[in-house]
Amino acid sequence: QVQLVESGGGLVQPGGSLRLSCTASGSIFFINTMGWYRQAPGKQRELVATITSGGSTNYADSVKGRFTISRDNAKKTVYLQMNSLKPEDTAVYYCNADIRSRLRPRDDYWGQGTQVTVSS
Repeated sequence: QVQLVESGGGLVQPGGSLRLSCTASGSIFFINTMGWYRQAPGKQRELVATITSGGSTNYADSVKGRFTISRDNAKKTVYLQMNSLKPEDTAVYYCNADIRSRLRPRDDYWGQGTQVTVSS
């Protein structure tokens, strides 16, 4: 079955940087849009950024100019480069992918989440 595995989270000081990675594996034929979402304690999950198979990107206003989403189709991996991190960026970050697989012509999959903590 298709799985998404995330990595790269951790503890950083305000103004620091992190790069998150999420790799898809399994019986995958094609990956359409991939994206990153985040959820802070007691808050709703929110969209951070998305990227289509053709490379078109979309960002939440709160991260524009600071975060960059990218993907490597050969590696079936999506990245989120996070610069100038702020305490309000602290959250669990989840990757998402719209995938065509052997069993499903199109379906959404989610990673397990990776913790990002921005604190001095």
